[in-house]
Amino acid sequence: MQNNSRDRALSVALVVPCYNEAQTIADVITGFRAAMPELSIHVFDNASTDGTAEVARRMGAEVIHVAAKGKGNVVRRMFADIDADVYVMVDGDSTYDAASVRAMVDKLVDEKLDMVVGCRQTPSEVAGAAYRRGHQWGNRMLTGSVRQIFGGAFTDMLSGYRVFSRRFVKSFPALSAGFEIETELTVHALELSMPIGEVMTPYGARPEGSESKLSTYRDGWRILKTILRLYMLERPLHFYGLIAAALAALSLGLSAPVLLDFLRTGLVPRLPTAVLCAALMLLAAMALHCGMILDSVTRGRQENKRLSYLAVRPR
Repeated sequence: MQNNSRDRALSVALVVPCYNEAQTIADVITGFRAAMPELSIHVFDNASTDGTAEVARRMGAEVIHVAAKGKGNVVRRMFADIDADVYVMVDGDSTYDAASVRAMVDKLVDEKLDMVVGCRQTPSEVAGAAYRRGHQWGNRMLTGSVRQIFGGAFTDMLSGYRVFSRRFVKSFPALSAGFEIETELTVHALELSMPIGEVMTPYGARPEGSESKLSTYRDGWRILKTILRLYMLERPLHFYGLIAAALAALSLGLSAPVLLDFLRTGLVPRLPTAVLCAALMLLAAMALHCGMILDSVTRGRQENKRLSYLAVRPR
């Protein structure tokens, strides 16, 4: 039988980002307290207007107020303020399975991982209400994009149910402001080659009257922009190399008739086209050189992030 976190003398913190979750936060606290009594529970209230903080406080949780709107801003504050050996992050909407927390924490500790993601499994009878088809398609598309660019084997990149090591939390810069924070968490782990894992967890529907804060199109677009931004920042040689290749191919394609005319007649009758081709090729060379320079800068940044990660002693 596996030892639990209490037997290992590890401190485990449950950190819950919340915005207007008065209807569900009590169930979240009760469920996780029953599943893992040794958890210290910290609710981060993101300027709620429905009494979320009061409900959480009555349930015995520590409540920390975060004025800056957005889940990314809340995560930044959570990771800065809470000191623990293991961190469990879950949304306050009572859709994630509290009973899975023990398996996720044990996997993190026993396998010496830095992040474990709770991958959502939705029973067929509540699939439509719990996990909308558009959200599932968007998650698969965005997760696949990250796999193609950064590698890894994630199946649910946008899950809000995760367990982290202290080393991960204290080395994570948290630059995003909104729901794109899950993308940043994933890329941070992949870029530093951290050991990571997944646990399949049941995912249920919100209680009637509780509304999702996720906007399918607005937040999907923001997540896509975050992926592109991280692609440009973390893979600059590949990103600018593709731009250089496209510009060079366009230049060569446009220059073919001009070159044929010159070889046949010794004249350049399409001078504007020739100038355009030269300009495109110069732009291609500039893009390639930008990629090479930024790649050197990125390697330096990654080395610094790796050193920051290693500077945090695991407990």
